[in-house]
Amino acid sequence: MNIGMILIWLSFIAGCGATAYSVKHYINNNKAAEKTSKNLEIVSALTTSLSMLVLTFQLLKVNASYDYVFKHSSTDLPFFYKVSALWAGQEGSLLLWAWAILIMLLFMQYTGHTKQFVNSKLMDATRMISLSIVSVFLLLLVIKNPFATYGILPTGTVELTNWNPFALLYEVPYGQGMNPLLRNPWMAVHPPVLFLGYAAFTIPFASAIANLLTNDKNWATIARDWMRIAWLFLTLGIGLGGFWAYEVLGWGAWYWTWDPVETSSLIPWITATAFLHARTRAKHGEYKFLGPMLAIFSFILVIFATFVTRSGMWASVHSWQDFSLEGGIIAIFLIVLTGSSTYLLAKRYFEEDN
Repeated sequence: MNIGMILIWLSFIAGCGATAYSVKHYINNNKAAEKTSKNLEIVSALTTSLSMLVLTFQLLKVNASYDYVFKHSSTDLPFFYKVSALWAGQEGSLLLWAWAILIMLLFMQYTGHTKQFVNSKLMDATRMISLSIVSVFLLLLVIKNPFATYGILPTGTVELTNWNPFALLYEVPYGQGMNPLLRNPWMAVHPPVLFLGYAAFTIPFASAIANLLTNDKNWATIARDWMRIAWLFLTLGIGLGGFWAYEVLGWGAWYWTWDPVETSSLIPWITATAFLHARTRAKHGEYKFLGPMLAIFSFILVIFATFVTRSGMWASVHSWQDFSLEGGIIAIFLIVLTGSSTYLLAKRYFEEDN
């Protein structure tokens, strides 16, 4: 039995359920729906955490019957490279990202000064938007499952299965191991730091959208601290990536070569920096529009950076060179985010103008 695949499915179902019940609570102020949503949110966070532990265990064990393990782990790899293999591929990095959003969402609700808003319409909307986003990531994990296995069909043939958790595993005696370019100590810190930064952008985005829906000025209290966290991790991630590229790829005396993936991660850093500086203009009327706009487009640009990496449309040492169903879903997600956000921002702008 493929426990990891079952956990991914459970996490996806729980995440979608939490989203649906959060919408019901937001529209009807249904307390039973709110309780159900929060319980399902915790279930989704727990199953995602467990799936990460299961995948890490399989990577350390080098159980190459799993396609992801076969591609990224091998018996000759040192321990920290086997652990780093967790985020070496598309599936593992998406799993880390989804897990980080769920954990950050729980921290936002139950710790720090933001928990004072837990029963407000603002927090309800922030949860609803955040859960909708994490459900998309969990959908991507179902489609691009990190627990896809080489299974034996009833006909006796061996086939890679992404959907059947009860397939009889075909024993693969070895793993091909991590890409040689990734076998560097920076691999242990650069990707997870970057993905934690990406995940943290979710909450400022969700609270900004919540502000556009509720007109609650307290959104800035939620967004400010989480944007600082996102900015800090993204800064560290970009900096560490620059040192890594300088060391391995030999980019001369510069730490930056305007690689498409690098550049696409720099742009949300610029808008996030602008958001933090715009706080100094909070006493002026323009911040009521400028603040949400910068928070929203910082996250949209993060999703665009993800599309650049995973679409295969831009040649880069960082990108996966195939436009798959996953890339198509990210493109649709990007279009929906941009369209709906632009509509809400335009509505706010013309309301303020009048």
